[in-house]
Amino acid sequence: MPSSRAGELAKRIDSIIKKQADGELAQVSSDAEFLRRIYLDLNGIIPTYEETVAFLDDRDKNKRTKLIDILLNDSRYAVRMREAVTVMLLERRIGTTTPVTKWNQFLESAFSKNKPWDQVVREIITADAGNEETYGSLKFFTATGRTVHDQMTQDVARLFLGMNIHCAKCHDHPSVDDYKQSDYFGLLAFLNQTKTAKHTGDNKTYLVEGVSTGKLEFQSVFEPDTKHHVGPRLPGLVENDVHVFESGDEFEQDPKDGLPGIPKFRPRMLLAQQLASSENKQFVQNSVNRFWYLIMGRGLVHPLEMIHSDNPPSHPELLEILSAEFANSGFDVKHLIREIVLSDSYQRSSQLAEDETEQSCPPESYKVAISKGLTPEQAAWSIMRATGVLAEMQNAKPDPDTTFSFKDYINDRIPAPSNLQDTMTLFVSVFGSPPGVAEVEFQPSMGQALFLMNEKLILEWLKPREGRLIRKLEMIEDDAQVAKELYVTVYSRYPTAEEVAMVEEFLQGNSQRRTDAIAEFAWAMITSAEFRLNH
Repeated sequence: MPSSRAGELAKRIDSIIKKQADGELAQVSSDAEFLRRIYLDLNGIIPTYEETVAFLDDRDKNKRTKLIDILLNDSRYAVRMREAVTVMLLERRIGTTTPVTKWNQFLESAFSKNKPWDQVVREIITADAGNEETYGSLKFFTATGRTVHDQMTQDVARLFLGMNIHCAKCHDHPSVDDYKQSDYFGLLAFLNQTKTAKHTGDNKTYLVEGVSTGKLEFQSVFEPDTKHHVGPRLPGLVENDVHVFESGDEFEQDPKDGLPGIPKFRPRMLLAQQLASSENKQFVQNSVNRFWYLIMGRGLVHPLEMIHSDNPPSHPELLEILSAEFANSGFDVKHLIREIVLSDSYQRSSQLAEDETEQSCPPESYKVAISKGLTPEQAAWSIMRATGVLAEMQNAKPDPDTTFSFKDYINDRIPAPSNLQDTMTLFVSVFGSPPGVAEVEFQPSMGQALFLMNEKLILEWLKPREGRLIRKLEMIEDDAQVAKELYVTVYSRYPTAEEVAMVEEFLQGNSQRRTDAIAEFAWAMITSAEFRLNH
């Protein structure tokens, strides 16, 4: 059982979830269920045929723990975390001020080095374009729509504090007593002097701060005659004094290279220090809640951006324990994720226990594994691996003179993508949410279904070209072996006897067009719910 190999935190996770569960927990997942799930969650892609066979045939009792450690230390872990955290923090916003390649380098480097999460967030908030290692962090504030102070304030609150305070801008929140108008303006006071400026020397955009002149004044629409004032303040924490200097003495560094002077008092620097801190309980809990969501499919507090006293965690004790461990570990993301995936709670089957129903196993109970839709990135990586085109797409270089446009593509003005970059753009366009909309719930659509069923790119990948799956399978004469290769490659599991018989019958009934029949069967598998879900 996984619990015998788990760390202490993993055991506490299981103890709390089991204690609170009403009814029977699902059994531990099969090796095949676990294998596919852990590859998708930690590396963002299904395993290869060889990796699947090796794991399923391995009789080592500790093989799950060993695989977890292999995947956490694989280079694909940093890519998977970069993709997931990018979607979480940027919400598909693009913008051209800061190159996306720089943002990707910043995050991949951070997760590759297992940089403490509080440090990553501080670097995002400070956004120092002069530091080449962290230059890409500017994209958080310079992505489309984020240069507006109101949007900055809302997004910092939602994404780093788990507080959707949009409705507290004009008055105290109408339905959440914890969210006050002073919270909104206290956070705004950290950011209202932030703006972009172009460095004339290196031609980079910098995030700079103007000179603060005092506290912010605000009033409720319900009390228009009453003025309130607040300095920089995080919700639940002490208000900072606003330091106002005499004219001519307000700068630490004078203006140069097209950039304004650097003020002696910089509220955004204070925000970085006070926000991403073990002393800020809201930040710690929100961080844990979001990483738990990425792995488990649902936050302990859900929706993720509504952490408040009237929306308590499904497992309050667990959130407290995980938060304390995360802070005490120095905000070690890899340690937190490792303990979660070592738990029986993560390694549970997605099949209900006997006598249990969907109604008796709500997602917040964690009595059964929560099936998650593949992200656009996971779908792209996994379909490319299953069809055998991954290396081909990775090796192809984008045309430097053209930019792939989804609109042009669906209107047949340009050909199908022939490289990894354009392919990812296509999958995000089809399966991703619109810019600015959080991707939290699995929302399948008719457009997605039609894409998988009729998309010329997918159909092209299922042609018998050198190095691809269909070329490999058409060379195999034994239909039972074809069935095994198909199910291991696409579903990461061995086929049942009934499934082998089904493949044999289908291929024998289409013996005159055997290669096409193999491709059609593979297409049906890739478009199925079993492939489309991380279960």
